[in-house]
Amino acid sequence: MPRIKEIRYSSRFLRSLKALPLAYKQIIAEREAIFKANCFDPRLKPHKLKGYPRGRWSFSLTFSHRVLFEFIDKGIIGFIDVGDHSIYR
Repeated sequence: MPRIKEIRYSSRFLRSLKALPLAYKQIIAEREAIFKANCFDPRLKPHKLKGYPRGRWSFSLTFSHRVLFEFIDKGIIGFIDVGDHSIYR
């Protein structure tokens, strides 16, 4: 099970996070703690995206919201964006 040492936040992720309601920010904090312990925890429903964008993954926050991320290096993850399914475009 991959152990996460560092999460890097893109400026796009930070802008999207800022625009979310407080309730989502609290969910993200809880999910991030789970993610750091085990990025493949089944509660997150992590999955590799097919097609474009290549090499990207996502995990679920709620039924409609996801975090888009990528593996940068061993133990280093980049959070790319957060939001509804429109983040996949």
